[in-house]
Amino acid sequence: MSLPLEGLSAIVTGAGRGLGRAEALELARLGAAVVVNDYGQAGRDGSGEASAAPAEEVAAEIRAAGGRAVAHLGDVSDFETARGLIDLAVAEFGKLDILVNNAGILRDRMVFSMSEDEWDSVVRVHLKGHFNTTHFAAVHWRGRSKAGETGVYGRIVNTSSEAFLAGSAGQPNYAAAKGGIVGLTTSSALALARYGVTANVICPRARTRMTEDVFAGFAEPAAEGDLDPLSPEHVAPLVGYLASPAAAGVNGQLLVVHGGMVAVVDRPKVSAKFDTAKETFTYEELDSVLTPHYASRPAGETFAAAEVLGLKKG
Repeated sequence: MSLPLEGLSAIVTGAGRGLGRAEALELARLGAAVVVNDYGQAGRDGSGEASAAPAEEVAAEIRAAGGRAVAHLGDVSDFETARGLIDLAVAEFGKLDILVNNAGILRDRMVFSMSEDEWDSVVRVHLKGHFNTTHFAAVHWRGRSKAGETGVYGRIVNTSSEAFLAGSAGQPNYAAAKGGIVGLTTSSALALARYGVTANVICPRARTRMTEDVFAGFAEPAAEGDLDPLSPEHVAPLVGYLASPAAAGVNGQLLVVHGGMVAVVDRPKVSAKFDTAKETFTYEELDSVLTPHYASRPAGETFAAAEVLGLKKG
């Protein structure tokens, strides 16, 4: 019996630890050959010396289980490094079929305290990093299609966050970058569908090096030996599905995933609509319709996706 991803090749960025590691292992378990990318810095803020060790360890783990994998040390926020990453997949496995973008860093600060570098670095790694790899993967797939190849297969799975959906007071850089990734994904989905490529985006909840303080005290394992409800292993199967032929009809979608739950998120909907009584609104008329509308809503109401989707502390 063949595996769902047998004969396909994949890149997973930020795959040396946490979510990326779990995703790379899952794609390999499903039959894909994997390029394991990681810059290997020690700090979750992107500090420390780059190291090939995290990526090499995951690639070795895949090979030890009978799979095919190579490691790639590189910062995907660098345009030419991203080009080399896609080139490596093609050189090693003949083509690229699946791109999973996961690499990221955190430099949290309130907006009034955030430095220019803290803003730029997070947007660069998350948003530009996603763009760089998506660009070169798209060039690869479009080139094959233009050359007359039939049945080009392409899957992009990007990583956003509920910080973009619900807001995160101390993460204006991260929330903005993650919102940008959703826009990049939906645009890419429309542009690349004609070439046999889908692009989707997930908002995962997982307890990793990046989020250990965020999720401290949330949904701890019920008993010793139980799988953590916020383990990355709860997220990886959805990535495997979105990368598979079974998800050919899933494109431009946003999904929240954690601990045995997948939520399909609709695009924003209009909650109220007001028309002017005259040719155009005046300040006074807007005051007369909008002020009562917002006054009627519960005090402090926000788009708190963490509450809506059931994340509870304790």
